[in-house]
Amino acid sequence: MDFQLKSDQELIHLYIAGDESGLVELIRRYQSKIYTSIYLLVKDQYLAEDIFQDTFIKVINTLKAGKYNEEGKFLPWVTRIGHNLVIDHFRREKRTPLVSNGEDFDIFEVLGNYDESTEDKMVREQTHKDLKSLIHLLPSEQKEVLIMRHYGDLSFKEIADITDVSINTALGRMRYALNNLRKMMQTKELSLKN
Repeated sequence: MDFQLKSDQELIHLYIAGDESGLVELIRRYQSKIYTSIYLLVKDQYLAEDIFQDTFIKVINTLKAGKYNEEGKFLPWVTRIGHNLVIDHFRREKRTPLVSNGEDFDIFEVLGNYDESTEDKMVREQTHKDLKSLIHLLPSEQKEVLIMRHYGDLSFKEIADITDVSINTALGRMRYALNNLRKMMQTKELSLKN
């Protein structure tokens, strides 16, 4: 059975029917985008890994409880869960440690041999390093919209709902974010030439 040819929905049905490899393929398919969207918000590798893990624990619990809304797209749904967990974390202001699910469940172990090779990881990190450092310089509202749109694949309506603003405001923030990134890249190129 070639899981890579299956749709997200088919993989979800496989997992609900008891085939763990359906979920493993979904995680393999989206782990980079979801982890990056969390990491860019929290700026801490270990915290991002914790929240990434908590995100998939919530995904697993929702799927097992039969509460997944099949109308929604899988990636935006998972990204929204991750984003909400980030918000919850910042609301707690790090006063309490992240709660363990008590089952010693480790999403990275489930991935097993689906992990990136060290070389792939180094190439990817180097490629995105400059862009990530520039994204961190953006005002928080612009950064948030850019991350949700680019890494989370959310629509502007979904972003507007999550951030509690109008679609026009979300679009405006994205426009400002892209303009600011463009200016910062031009400044960086000029400083490299001098």
